[in-house]
Amino acid sequence: MELAGLGAYALFFLNLVGIYAIMALGLNMQWGMTGQFNIGIAGFFAVGAYTTAILTTGPSDNWLGGFNLPFLVGLVGSVLVCLPIAWAVGRITARLRTDYLAIATIGIAEIIRLFFLNEGWLSNGTRGIPGIQKPFGVGNGGYLIVVAAFVGLTWLAVEIARRSPWGRVLRAIRDNEPATAAAGKDIARFRLQAFVVGSCIMALGGGLYAHFVGFVSPEAFRPLYGTFLVWVMLIAGGSGNNLGAMLGALVVWLIWSSTEMLAGLVPTALIGSESAFRVFLIGILLQIILVSRPQGLLPEKRPPMPGEHRR
Repeated sequence: MELAGLGAYALFFLNLVGIYAIMALGLNMQWGMTGQFNIGIAGFFAVGAYTTAILTTGPSDNWLGGFNLPFLVGLVGSVLVCLPIAWAVGRITARLRTDYLAIATIGIAEIIRLFFLNEGWLSNGTRGIPGIQKPFGVGNGGYLIVVAAFVGLTWLAVEIARRSPWGRVLRAIRDNEPATAAAGKDIARFRLQAFVVGSCIMALGGGLYAHFVGFVSPEAFRPLYGTFLVWVMLIAGGSGNNLGAMLGALVVWLIWSSTEMLAGLVPTALIGSESAFRVFLIGILLQIILVSRPQGLLPEKRPPMPGEHRR
């Protein structure tokens, strides 16, 4: 029985690691490759989750639904619905940099969460949308294969983009924007493209999350779970390195899960709140990594330029 319980927990753990790895890859395209300080991850995460929930669930008087569409259609819908939202947000925030962009995007993410909270006709408000089925009738073990496939495809697509001329322009914008503009590149257009693509990847993670847990509500998309943890994963793993983003998802979620057990062992009188204590421990982890390995566990490596591998 103990082995069965450990196996079930391992499947649950790895599914969530894969979902967070996808979101970390999306953030890596925005921050790691382009230098865009997006603190609104939770908003695009929520758009993806609610979209597939609405498209794939059965009829209900409590929320917009009844489409009963297949799993893959729901995921495609998540990306397509996110695309114009991300484009609009990207256009609005196009001229903002660093802390100004962070303030704007976290505000927009909270607007999206509150929209789903208050528009009960669409999302069933605080009660959320239940009954979101996994594809093909699989359990957590089968769903892990599905998640792993999407992680692999997402990594491949983002890695190809990183090594492409388009990716080189993004890194040039990150490292020296004036010089890139002087070279004749349309900075605003490239920034917008990276922002939209990264946000759609986050929406894909949201769609996979909805089918995994089988239920979505506004509480799941608070900044702590939808934004803060993803940032810690990317910074800890290695900003600019796609493998580092996935490694960071594994390491940070392992530590986050472990802190739940650790917080349960500490008297409540000493820590006040278990959730606050867990954030405190994650903060300590981040500080240790920033001091000891400021470039993350897997630092960024510049991909070879065309023709370098033949020399």
